[in-house]
Amino acid sequence: MNWISEMREGDRISDIYLCKTKVNARTKNGKSYYSLVLQDKTGVIDAKIWDLSSGIDHFEAMDYVHIDGEVSVYQGSNQLNIRRLRRASSGEYNEADFVPVTPYDRREMAKQLNALINSVQDEWYHELLSSFFQKDRDFAVQFVNHSAAKTLHHGFMGGLLQHTLGVARLCDFYCMQYPKLNRDLLITGALCHDIGKVRELSPFPRNDYTDEGQLIGHIVIGYHMVMDRIQQIPGFPEKKANELGHLILAHHGELEFGSPKKPALLEAIALNFADNTDAKLEMAGEILDNAVNDSDWLGFQRPLDSNFRKTSE
Repeated sequence: MNWISEMREGDRISDIYLCKTKVNARTKNGKSYYSLVLQDKTGVIDAKIWDLSSGIDHFEAMDYVHIDGEVSVYQGSNQLNIRRLRRASSGEYNEADFVPVTPYDRREMAKQLNALINSVQDEWYHELLSSFFQKDRDFAVQFVNHSAAKTLHHGFMGGLLQHTLGVARLCDFYCMQYPKLNRDLLITGALCHDIGKVRELSPFPRNDYTDEGQLIGHIVIGYHMVMDRIQQIPGFPEKKANELGHLILAHHGELEFGSPKKPALLEAIALNFADNTDAKLEMAGEILDNAVNDSDWLGFQRPLDSNFRKTSE
């Protein structure tokens, strides 16, 4: 298998990939071409079919396709120029090769998440967390296998679990450093903050925004999921529900970053910092992992809003 992460300029490729997206576009001269995104479990690559006249069979997005082409570099990133393409037959590929997966053991991460749940002393928050992650089997399986993003960070199977666990661990550390923090509230908020992503994004292999995700977004979706579940727990204190709801609504920190509310609780500030830390460091790590040139300077990286450099050894 010619893995996407290992492709280099000049490589000639003849292999099968998942066609994630397909756009029928036109050059400045009016000539039609296809712009594609191809995927395997190691990543994605931009691809172009400039000549549609021969050697290109009919296909659509989300088809598995066998391609022949060559890797070039365009604006600092790999691009695959395809000469021939056909739909692959079902017996030619293993679907597990085309879904990016967390490098960590999902079962072990799930055990660690459950240990955090069991460490929450508040009976109401503990019951809420248990109702999602321990008693709701369908939700738990969905959560463990979901991604946390379409592209920016943790955009792989198990990414939502990995990100949530990373945020919760940071919050646990904050509680040791800053005793004023309400640990039960903060850990519950950390474990629930991105819960809406199971509905914002479709499952693999598509891993794309749903209509609900586009129109409402994971913050508001997650808030309503948690509030609806709270309604099923008789006697759940209103103040606790409001404070937890605020953490979910404010976890992006700023209105321009999608938060309906800015942090107004100490725990909401901590959750915003933990979420931002885990997301930014994962994004930076993925940029380093996907670098295609040997230069120390990797150029301007839009997700980080910075000209990014490899750290010297």
